[in-house]
Parts: sequence; C-alpha cells; structure tokens
Amino acid sequence: MIAGRAVPVLAAVVLGAAPVAAAAPALAIGPPPVDSRMLPPAGPAAPGQATEQIASCVAAPPADAGTQVARPDLGAAWIRSRGAGQTVAVIDTGVARHRLLPRLVPGGDFVADGDGTADCDGHGTIVAGIIGAAPDPGSGFSGIAPDAAVLAIRQSSMKFRVSAAAGGDGVGDVDSLAAAIRTAADQGATVINISSVACLAVTDRLDDRALGAAVAYAVDDRNVVVVAAAGNVGGQGTCPKQNTFPGAAAEPDWDGVEVVASPSWYDDYVLTVGSVDADGAPSAFSLAGPWVDVAAPGESVVSLSTIGEGLVDVMPGAAAAQPISGTSYAAPVVSGVAALIRAAAPQLTARQVMHRIESTAQHPPSGWNPSVGHGVVDVLAAIRGIAGPAEPSPPHPLPPAAVAVPDSGARRFALLGVAACTALAVGSALVPGHRSPRRVDAVPHEGGTGGAEFGAAR
Repeated sequence: MIAGRAVPVLAAVVLGAAPVAAAAPALAIGPPPVDSRMLPPAGPAAPGQATEQIASCVAAPPADAGTQVARPDLGAAWIRSRGAGQTVAVIDTGVARHRLLPRLVPGGDFVADGDGTADCDGHGTIVAGIIGAAPDPGSGFSGIAPDAAVLAIRQSSMKFRVSAAAGGDGVGDVDSLAAAIRTAADQGATVINISSVACLAVTDRLDDRALGAAVAYAVDDRNVVVVAAAGNVGGQGTCPKQNTFPGAAAEPDWDGVEVVASPSWYDDYVLTVGSVDADGAPSAFSLAGPWVDVAAPGESVVSLSTIGEGLVDVMPGAAAAQPISGTSYAAPVVSGVAALIRAAAPQLTARQVMHRIESTAQHPPSGWNPSVGHGVVDVLAAIRGIAGPAEPSPPHPLPPAAVAVPDSGARRFALLGVAACTALAVGSALVPGHRSPRRVDAVPHEGGTGGAEFGAAR
C-alpha cells in the first residue's frame, strides 16, 4: 500500500491511498515506458501487510428459481471449442466454490490467509461464472467457455483493510494487481481477466510501472492473453468523468484524453473491453478511450451466487436491488471467447488471439471508435475457419454494423472505477508521451460474419 489519505469510493473494494495532485502534463498522455526491472518478484500469493476483516461478507439474493437465461447461441461455436485445456485466471475479489464451477482451481490470496476461493464481495464469482460456468439445464445459464478451468486469485476486497492505523477501508492496489498478474502467468494461465481498473484524471499522478511490467511479462514472456475492463463513469462507477472526442474519431486520439485507465492504457499488451446494451449500443457508463479494443454485453447480467448453488441477477450488497451491470461483466465475455480460440487454435500467440478477436468483431461504421473499439465481439466469427500455421488465409473484413457513440459529460469525481467491482491504490507520476501502437503478429483466419455475436448477456 502507498501511504496517504483514504478516499471513499462507490465500489465493492476500496483503495488505500489517494492520487497525488500535480500539474497536467504539457504533452499528450501515455503510459510510462515498460521497465522489466519493475516486475514483481516471483512467489506465492500473500498480502503485503497484515490485514483484518472489517465487515461481513455480502451476497445478492438468489434469482427466482424459475429464472430462464437467454444466452447467445453458442452451440455452433462449441462444436469447435468449449475451452478445454485452457486456464482463465480471474484476478478479482475471489471466486466462491459453486456446483457450476467444477474446474475451479485455487490460485492464491493477496487479501487474507486463503487460497482464492473465498469471495466476500460477490464480484469475482459473477465474473468467473460468465467465463466458465458449466451449462445449467434448469435455467439455460452457462459460461462462454464451460470446459475451461478458472484460476481464482483474490487480489482485492472492500471487506478487509490493512490496519486501523493506515486509515480507509479495503485491500488492493496497482502493486498487488501487478503481483497477482505475475502469479497467474507463472501458474500457467492462458488468459487473464482483470475486471478492475485504476481510473483517474490526467491531472493526478499514477505510478503503475509494476503493472506495466507485469502485463508485458504475461504477454511477451508467458504468452498469456490479458483482458481488462474499460472502467465505468457515473452511478456506481468511479471514473471521474467521461472522455469525449470530437466527431466519430476513426483512430485513437490520445490528445483528447482527460481520464486515464490502467492497465488498459498499456494497449500494446491489454485487450480492453467496453460495455454495450442488449441492442449493441454503447453503455452510457462505459469509459471511452483510445485504448478500447472491443465491446461486449455488460448490462442486466445473470451469473453465479456466492452462497447456495443458484444464480443472481442483482448487485451483491446494494442497498436497493440493482441489475448487475458494468464493464466488469463485459470483460469476462471476451476472456471466455479468448479461451475458446486458444483451445481451437493452440498455435496462435497471445497477440494473434487478441488481434483475431478485434478483426472479427462487428465493426462500427468508422472501423473503430473510442466507445466500442473495433466493435462488439462475435464468438462464431472468431472461431470459424481458423487456419493452421501452415495454411494461412488472408483476413476477411466484416461489413460495418451501426454502433452509436454515447453522449457524455462531466461526472462527480471519484478515484477508481468498475461498477461494484475493484479499486486500486495509486501514487507517483504520469509520464507524458504516446503509447506505441499494438504490435500484431499475422493472424491466419478466414473471418466471416453472423452467428453468435453477443447482443445480450442475460
């Protein structure tokens, strides 16, 4: 934890320190250069300091027993792949054991003395269910990649704190997230899902060099696909305001960034996911930015309960019933798709998998925009026609699909944001400059359209 005053946030996990105020950089915003010397050391997951539980664990009331979940038609994709042999790390608030998670693997605990399979906040279990829950005949619910293993790593919680003397509630910061990423990569994860984000104004300072080194290590040294949520604005989101860009920019505009999101801004290494509604329009709460790569459904989600063996459809711990919504829940859709691709085409590198997901998405008219990136992920197009390494076929462009860009405006300041998800501690300095464009290996595939694009995650 970085020393500093505690800051309240509207999220399931609180941070330990505030950003340090500073003058806005004179140049365009960009992440610090990746420095491998900042990579956290290898080692078992454990809290950096002694922690204590300060609040009871929360759980959402169960969904009605007769709830029927309308999922995308994954049958055609599952003929080719169900994610077998893949391990998706869920770095979150922990993942509770559940009858629909038969391949749950304990990965460690940075919050308390546990193995990652305790979830006091209810968030990580929802995320894990979207990725890898087994099909439930009674409700129709299933994860995207039901044969993939889920590696549970608890990295943050609002129900714990470091110590009373430190002030503030919550455990989890950019340094523990960096350590958790290394832990996941070293334990053999092939995909890492990060549904938390350090989100702050460019006039504040952020030292996330360890996080940059960790995502670079995962991708380049361990060949892991890293997927992250874009972050949320307004409501339960805690990004201070929306990024707005003139017109319908067809390429990333870093000069117009007012709010940065980490680890997303390490765009060369991270596949960042925005949220859309059931009609494919960008969610008003989804933070826009030059680092957004694709989008997936993130509204009115149904997933797994942390208690009992059933499902939930409202936010855990909310004072009043609220639908489960946020970019936190769009990211695991894409993590599941990545697991399907990796199982179907193990010869593809992590970067090739990320590029394939981007290139087969349902593209907006501009070809790219800061709300949905390259468009809404299309699982069947991503799986269909994957060629082996000796039989490459050229990419086949998809026809554009109309995707509206939401209006945006100033919002109340808060520090970190993914709705009802995780918050991270920040400090030190923003480094001005442009990030380099994503390096992309050639990706052999036939592409194609139609099938199981995601219009709803319910």
